[in-house]
Amino acid sequence: MDLPGWRLHPLKGTQTPPFGSPNPLDLYQYLEDYESMTGGQVLAIAHNGNLSNGIMFPVDAQYDGRKLDKKYVEARAKWEPLYEITQIKGDGEAHPFLSPDDEFADYENWDKGNLDLSIPKTEDMLQYEYAREALKNGLVLEQRLGTNPYKFGLVGATDSHTSLTTPEEDNYFGKHTGYEPSPERMTHPFMKTEHGELFAWQQVASGLQAVYSRENTRESIWDAMERKETYATTGTRMMVRFFGGWEFEESDLNNRQPAFIGYDKGVPMGGDLKPTNGAGAPNFMVYALRDPVGANLDRIQIVKGWTDKSGETHEKVYNVAWSGERKPDNRGKLPAVGNTVDVANANWTNTIGASELAAIWQDPDFDPKQRAFYYARVLEIPTPRWVVYDAFRFGIDIPDGATTTGQERAYTSPIWYTP
Repeated sequence: MDLPGWRLHPLKGTQTPPFGSPNPLDLYQYLEDYESMTGGQVLAIAHNGNLSNGIMFPVDAQYDGRKLDKKYVEARAKWEPLYEITQIKGDGEAHPFLSPDDEFADYENWDKGNLDLSIPKTEDMLQYEYAREALKNGLVLEQRLGTNPYKFGLVGATDSHTSLTTPEEDNYFGKHTGYEPSPERMTHPFMKTEHGELFAWQQVASGLQAVYSRENTRESIWDAMERKETYATTGTRMMVRFFGGWEFEESDLNNRQPAFIGYDKGVPMGGDLKPTNGAGAPNFMVYALRDPVGANLDRIQIVKGWTDKSGETHEKVYNVAWSGERKPDNRGKLPAVGNTVDVANANWTNTIGASELAAIWQDPDFDPKQRAFYYARVLEIPTPRWVVYDAFRFGIDIPDGATTTGQERAYTSPIWYTP
């Protein structure tokens, strides 16, 4: 019998609200019914959660207030293997409040409120919105409930409504037709309420999804997405490889096709390290090649998250490869790569940075009893943001407060270690 105000599910007769449902469990049921009825395959990719005001990655209570349980974590793990970490409405990897020791955690953060700014953002919401924190909390939930609901691969997307793939800073066409290139678009308010304001110049020229599929077919691309062999970029078309294992050697980098060794000795991004008795700490092979028509590379970092025996989460960012003759200080901090951006002429030069970087890195803080994940973050040298190109082309001033430079980046899907 239908409940008042509800209708029958179009596939199987289960109950859903009249215009859909805000509850993820109803979506998962729909997807399950679809596969059962049609024999098709589906997966769900959530938008970047930085505007969710704390409901994207629950740890204790579900959307409807019920306690998080095995049904929820198992369903989410099954139907959401990928997560959109970057897009036009901000970047969702990390936040300075959550990662104060990460000097690059302040990249294109949107943290004023929900989408229409009707509810202002508070700091207690942030840990349930950003990908790195979700990856850490997923380890805790796996320990508590037996399944990690946030064991997702990373992808990027534009979230634009133009049908144009234009996430490059110098070719940015905006959210929709109302934000196409014009002298006025930078200062047009994207959202304005009593709680705050978001301007068009805060939109991000992002992002892209890279997929390592065995063939250029829909089926093969689907399979790669389902096994999480993907990475996200903020618009750059750099190439990144990331493998984890126990036997990589420095000599493995002396190869122009590192993937052959990577698959032979380890697992790719999105994979799981198999525990090996007496193998010491895992090591990782990471390789990055610059965008052919883009900026040189600043550095490669590996981000690690883990839980200790008391269930507390931790994180650390390691610099593993970098350009030039820079040397890290005693805290591991690397001097900045420099900045060649010419804002007045909307230009930069590749006189700093490197065209490619690679490293074999072994975790110096490994504990075989602790759950952990690792992913690579690759940063380019600073380049102009899209507002600089607009100002140059239209002969207009850049609005006060607008950021003019940024370091484009890539995020690989993690590799997980489970004792």
